[in-house]
Amino acid sequence: MTVRKFAFRLAHAAAALTLVASAHAAGAPFPCKTVTLVSPYPPGGTTDILARLVAPGMATALGATVIVDNRGGASSNIGTEFVARAQPDGCTALLGNNTGVVINRTLYELRLDPVKALVGVGAVASVPLLLYVNSARVPARDLGALVKLVQAAPGKYAYASGGAGSPQHLAGELLKTDRQLDLLHVPYRGQGPAMTDVLSGQVSMAFETTTALGPHLSGGRVHVLATTAAKRVDGLPDVPTMKEAGFDDFVIENWYGVLVPSKTPAPVVQRLNEALNQALRAPSVAKKLKDMGSTDVSGSVEAFNGFIQKEVPYWTTVVKRSGAKVD
Repeated sequence: MTVRKFAFRLAHAAAALTLVASAHAAGAPFPCKTVTLVSPYPPGGTTDILARLVAPGMATALGATVIVDNRGGASSNIGTEFVARAQPDGCTALLGNNTGVVINRTLYELRLDPVKALVGVGAVASVPLLLYVNSARVPARDLGALVKLVQAAPGKYAYASGGAGSPQHLAGELLKTDRQLDLLHVPYRGQGPAMTDVLSGQVSMAFETTTALGPHLSGGRVHVLATTAAKRVDGLPDVPTMKEAGFDDFVIENWYGVLVPSKTPAPVVQRLNEALNQALRAPSVAKKLKDMGSTDVSGSVEAFNGFIQKEVPYWTTVVKRSGAKVD
């Protein structure tokens, strides 16, 4: 199975907001004075970072307060279900990703189907992963050397992830199956805690987004071996892609977006979409997302929901290929 490049490619003509729509969004009162934007992970990971990045701009556009509420646990299932069961009034939204929305439904016996229980408001970001190692714990400085180290010491090395079913977990399992490596998976309650333990040397390595790992690249505590992007990341020109390092069909990106309960009235969903896209257009936010290596994914409600529907069969296939299981 060829793992396609994981990006949105939404048409700007259909996605762009008009000045009239923006003016309407700024002028009309939103039904909620406070919008709770749930991040289904602990603080410190990419989802939390993105939620706090777009919240101020959305608040301005809506004329409401937008607070970020971290509800981590169960590989994002707790926070995702919390939003899915919330009142469908636009006052509770999810900053979700491919893990909680489409991947977990293949790995877990969920009490509800997120694809049916939620409706997409709009996309926020799509970022590649970086394979990195703790510099003191793992002497390898390229992916070939890492493979040889693990092969020479079966069971000695482990990789961390933010929980079973995350793209970081699936990437680790693909690494194992592609080279038949005896590599232990250590799941955490979010990418923030997982990254903390790799940085401290408690765990050998992990896959992480450019967003979360970026601030930790200086100082020498970690070394990045490869990126799962289709081409080299602009900010890391010396880091090869997985394909360049000898792994074909290994292109994975993590996508993020805002979702609300499926019965939320369409005008409310549209208003939230306009506010989200206004937040994403802010120069400071756009620059931050570009620095993270994110693809421009701002777009319409219809485009985002159409994309989600296409993701379901894709990730079902990736899960089966990786051999990933819930621990």
